[in-house]
Amino acid sequence: MRKFSAVLMCLMLFGSLLAACGGKNNAESQSNNGGAATGNTGGNAAVSEEPTDDITQRKITLKIHYPLPDETTLRAQEDDKIARFQAKYPNVTIVKDDWKYDINEIGVKMASNEAPTFYNTWATEANFLVERGWVADITELWNNWEYKDDINPVLQNQFIVDGKVYGITQNGYITSTVVNKKLLDAKGVTAPALDWTWDDMYNTAKAVADPKKGISGIAPMGKGNEAGWNWTNFLFEAGGDIETTVDGKVTAAFNSEAGVKALDFYKKLKWEANAIPQDWALGWGDAVSSFQQGRTAMVIAGAFDVAQAALNEGGMKPEDVLVYPMPAAEKGGKHYGILGGNYLVINPNATKDEQEMAFRYITFDYFTDDALKSVEDTINARKAEGKYYVPTPLEYFSEDSEYAAKVQAIYDKYDNVYKYDPNLFSLLEGKPEAQFGTQDYYATMSNVVQESFSKKDTDSKKQLDVAAQYVQENYFDKIEQK
Repeated sequence: MRKFSAVLMCLMLFGSLLAACGGKNNAESQSNNGGAATGNTGGNAAVSEEPTDDITQRKITLKIHYPLPDETTLRAQEDDKIARFQAKYPNVTIVKDDWKYDINEIGVKMASNEAPTFYNTWATEANFLVERGWVADITELWNNWEYKDDINPVLQNQFIVDGKVYGITQNGYITSTVVNKKLLDAKGVTAPALDWTWDDMYNTAKAVADPKKGISGIAPMGKGNEAGWNWTNFLFEAGGDIETTVDGKVTAAFNSEAGVKALDFYKKLKWEANAIPQDWALGWGDAVSSFQQGRTAMVIAGAFDVAQAALNEGGMKPEDVLVYPMPAAEKGGKHYGILGGNYLVINPNATKDEQEMAFRYITFDYFTDDALKSVEDTINARKAEGKYYVPTPLEYFSEDSEYAAKVQAIYDKYDNVYKYDPNLFSLLEGKPEAQFGTQDYYATMSNVVQESFSKKDTDSKKQLDVAAQYVQENYFDKIEQK
């Protein structure tokens, strides 16, 4: 469209053939630079405006990922970021879009060109989005970014596919077990070592459980997709996988010997140890609430969420909230926990200018003094309220970066910052979720978990075979591969 306008201008002004060609070349230059030019060449007034390589001089509109209406605190933080961003880039118009990523909606959003310039997604979605062409390749932008080497590689690697970068990490987690030490002490149970096993978890849960008082030794999630999510940690620890992908075909793999071992362990917690809640149909919020209310000694989730609720809503003390890695199936085994996280990805339908400015917006507060000040302000605000600040175990920055040291220096100044055991991080072993049909698999496994908790003496192998066949026929076989 820019080329057509420039040529038309030349014709209307009866320029020479040379002038017409000059106008055409100038328009091509504008197109290549991706935005409107400003100013004249200074000679013939008929010549198109001179293109500029300065992106800050070109009008750009970003439709940004914006928090949901009920996330008032996050909205206030985002509004502050928008104001600071536009102060630096007054050429950018910001349009707020609170659409939240949904695997069932993203295709329609892309087809109708209604997706934001950038949007949030999860670690599970990388291959799915890349194979469908719904995320931009931002490798060049990434390689030109001065802080790329300071990003947490464990998290960032989830959105590097075939050597190309397709997303930017915001934060992440490795699923952990959080232990209520006060309940252990009340029963005279010694807290297990951080390098613990399934036997240690079983024995601790059995010893602490007091069904008559409504106290469970452990509260595995038993309803919703989170029930399948909780159980999958044990599948990984036993050496199993959710699925395999060979020549583009996705095949269910969780009905393996490892799967049977993991499901049998769940049944032992229920039927032998009597260690799980009598009302075991707990969703994520139910399980976390049970922990913060002192009704279970252990819960499986992202450590930040559990500690935050226990300390600031449950009135628990830091010394009573112990964060453990997931237990190894056997001594010397891996402490696998599901690796998850939040990512921002850029719309491939956006112009090059929009993509670059979206990248600048996403990373605007990364590694900045403003961000450090925000952390310290938040800690002080929590202190004034008599509350604790709970750091996220996995931040976007690498733990050995200079910026991490600055953040840690702030944490060290305050007695209301929750401190993880320093030995924890050497034991955490994150394993990514499945890349295809993850939520469908979780939903199916939730049914298996529920059956296992409600019926004694079920056949684990048969249960898993039925579940695997269902997932294969209804989901995996329908996955379109490119």
